[in-house]
Amino acid sequence: MAATRGRRGERSSEDYWPGFVDAMSALLLVFIFLLSIFMIAQFFLSQQLSGRDTVLNRLNQQIAELTELLALEKASVGDLEATISSLQFGLDAVTDERDQLQALLSASSGQIDKAGGQLATLQDELAQEQQISSRALAQVELLNQQLSALRRQIASLEAALEASEDRDRESQTKIADLGKRLNVALAQRVQELSRYRSDFFGRLREILAQRSDIEVVGDRFVFQSEVLFSTGDDQVNPQGRAQLNILADAIKELQGQIPEEIDWVLRVDGHTDARPLSGTGRLRNNWELSAARAISVVSYLIDQGVPPKRLVAAGFGEYQPLAQGENDEAYAKNRRIELKLTQR
Repeated sequence: MAATRGRRGERSSEDYWPGFVDAMSALLLVFIFLLSIFMIAQFFLSQQLSGRDTVLNRLNQQIAELTELLALEKASVGDLEATISSLQFGLDAVTDERDQLQALLSASSGQIDKAGGQLATLQDELAQEQQISSRALAQVELLNQQLSALRRQIASLEAALEASEDRDRESQTKIADLGKRLNVALAQRVQELSRYRSDFFGRLREILAQRSDIEVVGDRFVFQSEVLFSTGDDQVNPQGRAQLNILADAIKELQGQIPEEIDWVLRVDGHTDARPLSGTGRLRNNWELSAARAISVVSYLIDQGVPPKRLVAAGFGEYQPLAQGENDEAYAKNRRIELKLTQR
């Protein structure tokens, strides 16, 4: 009987062990199955996030390129800036959603040890992520449409810019041609004026050849102030009026010879010596004296029939001397009226 009980106990022990192994295997398979489902879900989430990052990076590059292009046409495409701002707003929204997904993924990674109890929660979160992904894809599609519209607008602007550049090049060519012709015409006018200036000065030399107090300095006739004015006075004296009558006749004779298209003037420059005025009279300084004398000469020539538009008066004071030094000879040489035939 003892032997019989021993065999019965051994058989009973052998019957429990296979069942225990089967239960543990089944439990392990369930756990592995749940863990596999969780890992698959994690894989799909990672793929979706990676794809979304790629799309966002591509969008960022495209927006950077568009921004550089739009900077060249900023004055003409102000309305595109509002569209760019709208695109940036949509991109920020997509970026926020991506951050939310990353936060959910971080929270999910900490729950691997609790996979069995939280599988239903993961499935709900996966469904929410799919909804968010659908909205993100819709926004990406909208952004692509807006980018296409922007590209068409930029292409139109580039075509308009190219046409404008063509017109500008054509205008520049015309301007260069006109400039060349203008330079040639100006050179001809300068040559003509030089010839008439030579004739004018030659005529004055003949008329005033006997006067030692009138000389030619470069391209100017120089009258010593004593020929035209009394000491300290700015009104032409009788002797000066006689000389200016001769000058007026020569100017009127020259005027009939110079073509109207040559815009010439006779410039009358007043100069004084370096000695200051007393400052108590009507003229306070050498500036006023030199300018007043030049104006008196111009006024007298106008009275004699010289057209006012052909005359210019200028005062230089004592600041353009012909002779250096502080002596009577230098002072006398620097007190003068200069006449120069030039273009306006």
